[in-house]
Amino acid sequence: MPTGTGKSAGNKFFKLKMLKDYFIYSVRNLRNRGLRSWLTMIGIFIGIAAVVSLIGLGEGLRIAIMSQFGFLGPDVLSVQASGLAFAGPPGTGVVEPLSDELADKIRKVNGVEAAFNRYIKSGTLEFNDKQNIGIAASYPEGENRKIFETMINLKAEDGRLLKDSDSRKTVLGNNFKNEDIFGKGIRSGDKVLLNGIDFEVVGILEKKGSFIFDSVVLMNEQTMIDDIGIVKEEVNVIAVKIEDVARADEIKGNIEKLLRKERGVKKGEENFQVQSPQQTLEALNSTLFAVQLFVYIIAAISLAVGGIGIMNTMYTSVLERTKEIGIMKSIGAKNSAIFTIFFVESGLLGMVGGVIGIILGMIFAFGLSAAGRAFLGSELIQASISPFLVIGALMFSFMLGTAFGVLPAYQASKLNPVDSLRSAK
Repeated sequence: MPTGTGKSAGNKFFKLKMLKDYFIYSVRNLRNRGLRSWLTMIGIFIGIAAVVSLIGLGEGLRIAIMSQFGFLGPDVLSVQASGLAFAGPPGTGVVEPLSDELADKIRKVNGVEAAFNRYIKSGTLEFNDKQNIGIAASYPEGENRKIFETMINLKAEDGRLLKDSDSRKTVLGNNFKNEDIFGKGIRSGDKVLLNGIDFEVVGILEKKGSFIFDSVVLMNEQTMIDDIGIVKEEVNVIAVKIEDVARADEIKGNIEKLLRKERGVKKGEENFQVQSPQQTLEALNSTLFAVQLFVYIIAAISLAVGGIGIMNTMYTSVLERTKEIGIMKSIGAKNSAIFTIFFVESGLLGMVGGVIGIILGMIFAFGLSAAGRAFLGSELIQASISPFLVIGALMFSFMLGTAFGVLPAYQASKLNPVDSLRSAK
């Protein structure tokens, strides 16, 4: 005599077999309505493609942005000039540059270990008869040189670092040793042109994993003044190294107080910014999230339209298959079986749309990333699509399909078999 355990196992096996049959039956029905099924899935795969590509690109950009500042510690602050509110015509900002004397005054603030000026200017870098954008940045001189090198762990992979006595010499970021920028990698001892002026490359820096720093053109401050045309009195950034990270907020507040006094502005009307790398990252991430949120809203609208399309298709399918439903019920099919068939069909519509959307999203994200590297020479545009994102998008698309398929499936399950057969004649 069979035991209760045997019956339970048999029931489970039977239910699994039934689910398999429902799945095969649903796939066959969707294939028979091929064009309609594809048209129904358009909204789903457009929405999923947008979500996957934007999340992938957004995550890649977030990682890239973090890498730009990751080599700077929490004991480093940056001081920059910012636009003045209400100065100039609407929509414009007037920036009052930082003066070169401010670094000396900031250095005297309690808790500040070092402060030095940084000058930055973009130009045209030429090598091997090819041109690219070059971002020239000043290399501190004198006692600040060692502090700067220690602060960012600056080391040469090829050649050496700059000396105070160097004139018209440069140290380049690690990216310039790659052949894909100029068709030939730059090495120490090579000659390059920056804005038409000859410079000798004395070193190539170790890779930092930061696009900004790995693409930098470093030269002595005096060289930038003499040959690149920067104005000594107009500083781009003041780098500040503090003694105690625990007092970072206090020191930052004291620097801001000094700058308000020196620049003649009141609290709340500052025309400068004092930020740590972490604060800069938070601000950039906040901006990135706002952009992503806007795109997610557009994608959500597309998914909602796709879901409504699934519901409409399933309602139409119920009407077209009234006789089929009546026959199945007349030979013993339960309401739950009819419900499951239509429920699985709607879920499959969502899931197949999701698979296509994931593939399209990955192609778009990685394609845009490759285009950015090829045409812009930038590694900031990169995609990072995790398995969790793929699995999550697939599950979401299936659940979206089933959610919009519940009502049509319920309507199909409640059809009267006699009325169904009569109306189908």
